[in-house]
Amino acid sequence: MAVFDIQPIVSELAYIRQQWRVAQGRPLESGGRNFPSPQALKAIIKDLTGILFPMRLGPIDLRQESEDFYVGHTLDSALHALLSQVKLELAYQHRQAPLDADTLEQQSIDLVQSFAQALPEIRRKLDSDTLAAYAGDPAARSVDEILLCYPGVYAMIHHRIAHEFYKRELPLLARMSSEIAHSETGIDIHPGAQIGEHFFIDHGTGVVIGETAIIGNNVRIYQHVTLGAKRFPADPDGALTKGLPRHPIVEDDVVIYAGATILGRVTLGKGCTIGGNVWLIHDVPPGAHVTQAGYQGTTSSDPACIAENGNGVQIRQR
Repeated sequence: MAVFDIQPIVSELAYIRQQWRVAQGRPLESGGRNFPSPQALKAIIKDLTGILFPMRLGPIDLRQESEDFYVGHTLDSALHALLSQVKLELAYQHRQAPLDADTLEQQSIDLVQSFAQALPEIRRKLDSDTLAAYAGDPAARSVDEILLCYPGVYAMIHHRIAHEFYKRELPLLARMSSEIAHSETGIDIHPGAQIGEHFFIDHGTGVVIGETAIIGNNVRIYQHVTLGAKRFPADPDGALTKGLPRHPIVEDDVVIYAGATILGRVTLGKGCTIGGNVWLIHDVPPGAHVTQAGYQGTTSSDPACIAENGNGVQIRQR
């Protein structure tokens, strides 16, 4: 049997870990995990998904007459599991000035209770997303097919949950939630993105929606659409400035077709249509149609409105 000389490797890795912790101001004393677990959160979200849609995404042997019992039992269990993860995140956030045990416990309970109270509204919005997918896809045979099979709806379940974590200033839990869906669907929605009702992502692969994006109601987007940032301002020391509005605003009733890239804090006006593979860095007025072949403004006479296609060709209003 082969015998590997691993002790020098173990020692060197321990030294590198210690150097990292010192550089990051991390405590060196012994102890357990001091930040949330992606594996634990994945199990919690699986339970939350079953709570939101018991007869479709809950246990395969669930019966309607025991639906409320299942929801109550699973919700209680999921919230206690979530409480442990929230306490880890709060402790991690306050690692430089730790909270006392009672304060940590009470703040964590308050955050979990607040999140739980948002679940009915999450369900209502997800119902509207499912109906949007059914209305927007001629291949869809039923709303059940959409909820069970469509990656865009799966991603939105995770986003609606992640966004509630984000609003409660739990960024690690929020990002972990969104990355679970990202890894399984290829749809990358930052948990900070504000997304209205009746939202539909068709096909979905390669969709990217940035942190400060704001999306209205009745919006439909297709695969490989990017709502991204145009540039990243730096502070005097050269570090990227965090938190600035840098992603698009998409107003109500907008359709964005496959491969479109919209960058920066631009506004896509109500009811406009963005064609496939268009590259946009400027506002689009309400009701306009932007394609690679041309730009048709229906409500604006502003000749300064410019669209750019993927080859950098400027397309002015006709």
